[in-house]
Amino acid sequence: MELQRYIGIELSGLKMALERVLKGLTQAEVAWRPASGCNAIGLILFHMARTEDSLMQGLLQKKPLIWTSEKWYEKLGLAKDEEGSHYSVDQVNAFPVPELEKILAYADAVRARTKEKLRSMPVETFDEKVNFPNFGEMPVGALFSFMIGHAAEHIGEISYLRGMQRGIDK
Repeated sequence: MELQRYIGIELSGLKMALERVLKGLTQAEVAWRPASGCNAIGLILFHMARTEDSLMQGLLQKKPLIWTSEKWYEKLGLAKDEEGSHYSVDQVNAFPVPELEKILAYADAVRARTKEKLRSMPVETFDEKVNFPNFGEMPVGALFSFMIGHAAEHIGEISYLRGMQRGIDK
């Protein structure tokens, strides 16, 4: 199996898992936090999309982020400099969770660009090195692996938060 196809399958699996854990959630559930300083589902989703945008557009392709080039900050009603990570407790508590549909639209726009890039990459490109801040130099293939693992971990968190609110498998 080609590497690009395998990564594409992983990305599709993440989308299916995310759809499953978000199915039927209300906006109130998406914005709910179990306690002060704890992330809401909506903040986690935003963080996931913002991270993929930063990794794929900024780090890998050295292009402007979709966040700024397509003015997603305006569409989501957030500040242009909203990073989506490294928050203090006060910032987590104050984060204005956008509408779920809008967060997912941003995530879909980012994922479409990720897949577009993935399809255009010759297999030898995955061995090229990128400098990933806080992690050091790594092959492009490892960057995709990091991104997939990162998203999977956060989908698990979302599933847990859903379960806290609704109970097991509800």
